[in-house]
Amino acid sequence: MKYRKIENSDLELSVIGFGAWAIGGWMWGGTDYKNSLRALQEAIDAGITTIDTAPVYGFGLSEQIVGQAIKGRRDEVQILTKFGLRWDTQKGQAYFETQDADGNTIKLHKYAGKEGITQECENSLKRLATDYIDLYQIHWPDPTTPIEDSMAAVEKLIKEGKVRYAGVCNYSVEQMKRANKVVPLVSNQVPYSMVNREAEKDIIPYCIQQHKGFIAYSPLQRGLLTGKIGMAYKFAPGDHRPDTPFFKADNRKNILAMLENLDPIAQTHRASLAQLTIAWTLQRPGISIALVGARNPSQVKENIKGTQIKLTDKEIQKIDKLVQALKLEI
Repeated sequence: MKYRKIENSDLELSVIGFGAWAIGGWMWGGTDYKNSLRALQEAIDAGITTIDTAPVYGFGLSEQIVGQAIKGRRDEVQILTKFGLRWDTQKGQAYFETQDADGNTIKLHKYAGKEGITQECENSLKRLATDYIDLYQIHWPDPTTPIEDSMAAVEKLIKEGKVRYAGVCNYSVEQMKRANKVVPLVSNQVPYSMVNREAEKDIIPYCIQQHKGFIAYSPLQRGLLTGKIGMAYKFAPGDHRPDTPFFKADNRKNILAMLENLDPIAQTHRASLAQLTIAWTLQRPGISIALVGARNPSQVKENIKGTQIKLTDKEIQKIDKLVQALKLEI
């Protein structure tokens, strides 16, 4: 496994982190606890030291599974978790309605008030069975709470030793600037993939210029870029993906056609499309690490092979040309 140091910190993260959203089951059609636990253990055994989770992933379940997986191995990993996306309060901005594993209606809110952050941190520490979090990140901007207030709460947690470093997710450049005036940010976690490169416009250049880490999430576009989700693919009940823009019929059809044209490059490296996509992502300028999900040990092993591929400049140019020609309606 390869590792990359996040500037202005002593965090040395594995180039692919274990994205633990799917193992929580929420919005992914459920989960298999034993397989999820085995996947995490396989990842740690293979040198994936970075695990990214959040309270809302399964309404605590993802963090609990992570806590179980790292028992006796806490010093081998960096735990990244989040705050500010709540299902247990009506404070903040209403986000959307969803369902838990039992089919109960849940109303999510973006809320990052000071007292809320303090309580969320305590809850996460208990579920994770640890006494500190390596990187604590606001999950989504909360327009009802001043950024300065939220970051002051994180700064206090750092002083108390419960959090090592502050990060953000889904923040704009301007929001990062405001947050950084209160507490030194080390990273921003933003969606980034072959077919979703919005972050290249301003966030990635800003992170490079200001020596901030850029953590790419959904680099496989929630599985679509693996080439395994064809037009006839059957999604499990509760799986959110069919309702997202990239999975719309026309978009999926065009992306699958692009992947067919990418397959010869993958074959050259004796790699799968998923491995090719991971390799491409890790070679993009400014990308610190990529978060890749896995729901069983075999997926972990497949993901790791993507870190071992070195694409040539010519191959990258060909990939970029195919991506630029892609027609999507987002």
